[in-house]
Amino acid sequence: MKPRSNLLRQLAILVAAVASSAATAEELVRIGINGVISDAPFFIATEKGYFAEQGIKPDFVPFDAGPKMIAPLGAGQLDVAGGAASAGLFNAAARGISIKIVADRGSRVPGYDYMPILISKQLIDSGKVKGLADLKGLKVAEAGEGGSQGSTLNEGLKQAGLAYKDVEHVYMGYPQHVAALANGAIAASVTTEPSVTRAVQTGAAIRFSPESAYPSQQVAVLLYGGDFIKKRPEVAQKFMIAFLKGARVYNDALKGGHLAGAAASEVIDILVKNTNITDKALYAAIVPSGINPDGWPNVESLSKDLAFYKEQKYLEAGADLDSVLDLSFVGKALLQLGPYKPTN
Repeated sequence: MKPRSNLLRQLAILVAAVASSAATAEELVRIGINGVISDAPFFIATEKGYFAEQGIKPDFVPFDAGPKMIAPLGAGQLDVAGGAASAGLFNAAARGISIKIVADRGSRVPGYDYMPILISKQLIDSGKVKGLADLKGLKVAEAGEGGSQGSTLNEGLKQAGLAYKDVEHVYMGYPQHVAALANGAIAASVTTEPSVTRAVQTGAAIRFSPESAYPSQQVAVLLYGGDFIKKRPEVAQKFMIAFLKGARVYNDALKGGHLAGAAASEVIDILVKNTNITDKALYAAIVPSGINPDGWPNVESLSKDLAFYKEQKYLEAGADLDSVLDLSFVGKALLQLGPYKPTN
């Protein structure tokens, strides 16, 4: 009887081990990334174990442009993505692609204007352009039609007494803006980091973007796919907790408009490891994006940009904000985490 008793005990231990392993198995979450600084909360949450704490295994899927994430996100091939709050996003939702804005992922908060208007230094030095009002009839670059950069430019031009149609719009990738400003192909651009710092450091352009023209613009947002929300709501909630913990460490790295806070060295190391910028000195020089450590996006800004897209006839029928917005995950996460308390 004793050998049989031992066999039963070993079998019970094996069954318990299998059950425990199944209970603690990590949930795979597929995340679309650009490999840029506003992906920081994803990378921080990975490196510091916040995803692992929530039983999540992140699977990063790189894209060279945010709009390319929308279709796979709606089809359930991605669970999470970070994207621009563009006309394309709202149009995709209007066409029935199931996606939701669930949190902030990049904003132009005071002191952190990472997407300013740049003006050619040559034009400033020559006296041809003294301010935004002098851009009338000149070429201004944006990354693409129907993006948040257009709304940024629109607000700046309005403050200078111009309309959006008063300048000639050209579209090119951010890195191309630097060369185009230097060789005179464009007079100005709305550019994001690190191209901003490179343009300034090389003498191609100067910052000429009064933050008062459009304070706290919501530029990039955290997106959940509809399948992720519907089929795995508990995992989606856990993901938000880990994301916000990463966003809070990121905010601990911010000080004086740069990555110069208490957690800066650690965060820069994580970014160097995980993004396409490997120069620590460049990270120290750039103006990083703001990311709300409590997750809330600026709904007023999203509404303002949506009105701009509508005015410019970029929107399809049925495109609106309410059908795309779901802030329930942020709200529930904050019940557990409480409000952010800075360490700086």
